[in-house]
Parts: sequence; C-alpha cells; structure tokens
Amino acid sequence: MTGSGNTAGSGDMTGSGNTAGSGDMTGSGNTAGSGDMTGSGNTAGSAGMTGSGNTVGSGGVTGSGNAAGSGGITGSGNTAVPGGVTGSGNTVGSGDAGQVEYRTVEDDYFSDAVFIGDSRTVGMFEYGGLEEISAFYASKGLTVYKLFDSEIVSVPGERKKITVEEALQQNSFAKIYLMIGINEMGTGTVESFLEKYQEVVRHLQELQPDAIIYLQAIIKVTAERSAQGDYINNEGIIARNEGIAKLADNEKIFFLDVNPMICDDTGGMIPEYTFDGVHLKAKYIEIWKDFLKTHAISS
Repeated sequence: MTGSGNTAGSGDMTGSGNTAGSGDMTGSGNTAGSGDMTGSGNTAGSAGMTGSGNTVGSGGVTGSGNAAGSGGITGSGNTAVPGGVTGSGNTVGSGDAGQVEYRTVEDDYFSDAVFIGDSRTVGMFEYGGLEEISAFYASKGLTVYKLFDSEIVSVPGERKKITVEEALQQNSFAKIYLMIGINEMGTGTVESFLEKYQEVVRHLQELQPDAIIYLQAIIKVTAERSAQGDYINNEGIIARNEGIAKLADNEKIFFLDVNPMICDDTGGMIPEYTFDGVHLKAKYIEIWKDFLKTHAISS
C-alpha cells in the first residue's frame, strides 16, 4: 500500500462486494509532533476508567461491560488479572493506567499518523478513506515476528521496497496505530506472542520517541468462525488483547478496543459485517474509523 503519491505492490484482501486492493503499503514522510492529552471522555472510578456500565477495581481500566481486577486492563468481555506483561526483563507500560480523556477529531488528525498491521489494516487503507492522508505500512500476513524485517514499504519514485525498520528510520510520525496479532495465533503461545509484541512496542518507541502509540485490540472473528476448531478463535484473541491492554501507560501508549462496536451478544463479530468471518466488509470499515476518530489524544 502507498500513502500520498505512492504506488502499490501486489494483492491483498477481497470478499463479498469488495474489490481486491493492490499491494503493500507505504506512506509519505510526515513530521512527528508531541502532545498532551485533551478532550472529553470517560469518567473514572478509583484510579481507573470506565465506559458505560463498567465496574472498575483498584487501578483497573475496563472496556464495555468488563470487570477489572487490581492493576488490570480489559477489553471487550475480558477479565483482568493483577500485573503487567514483561519480556526480557523490561516493562513497557506499568499495568496501572490513569484517567484518559479522549476527544473527537476529523480525518486531518491522521495526517501525521502511520498505520502498521496485517490484512485488517490493509482493509483500512483500501476502504477507510485515509489513503491520501496517512502512511500505511501494512501487508497481508504481517506478524510481530517479521514486522521490522518485512520489505513492504514502497519508495516514492523508485521500484524497490524497503523494510518497515528503514521506513521508520527515514520518516517521522506523531501517531502510530498498531493492529496485529491474528496471524500469530497458530504460532507459539499467548505468552511468547505478548513478549514479542512488547519488544515491538519498545522498538517503536526507540524509532519514533515523540509518537503517541495506539495499540489496537485484535478484532474478534464471528462466533461461527471461532467454533471451527482451528487456531483462530475468540478465546485466544481475548487472552492476547488482555495482555496488549496492559502495555498501555495512558501517557504515550494507549489501548483502543473497537470490538464492542462490531460484535454481537455472542461475543463475536456481527456476521453481517464480514465476508469471511475474519475481515470487515468495506462498508463497515467506517465503524472502525469512526471509533478511532472519537478516541484521539492531542499530539
């Protein structure tokens, strides 16, 4: 994929009523800024934050309908346990998040943002209307294990592609939106995935020290797809999202969970919203985008 003025590489997602997009994604070099948090948002309980109808324990942060334990942060339908996620002796995020007040923004908020991810982010590029505004470093099949080494970023005016690592060294961003994790579910364990995910977040901070990082919850699949019995299931997604949420410090790293907006009472993605049980149809990408627009931090 390309951002402004760039050309795409080889193909990605298709599905019912959708047109296959072409290629890997790059974006133009934006300039990073710094910022403080402003805007209106959720009301906090004891050292924690709640959405509507949530119950918070000490230091807990919950999404829709969740109950947090001490120091825990949960996404949709999850229950947190005490503590954080660590790897290689280092901690990104403390597991205790302070109050966040999000604000609503327009599309131009994403002009200095880069979206990094797999085929779900490819869908945002193709159907979210941000392809001329934001940079996209995304490709079908991208994983946390190959994220920085993958040559998926097109160089404007050249035929070659460079790695995400090189692209992040050459360009500066004020916001990073990371959505990754569905492809890794058949590899390793929840713990090994979260350890690698944390390494990725830490390295993103090293490469883009001024950027706000939005860690996006892995989008759930439909209940029917989850019940097929292979490695892609909502139980595994919930476990990974719980760990991802704990990496947020609500200062420079924030956890955003769109699942309550696109899931039904089964806990899975609404069947009408998807063509394959995994990816959002083109017209429902707007729900995801609108969620991001109402959960923005000043930069």
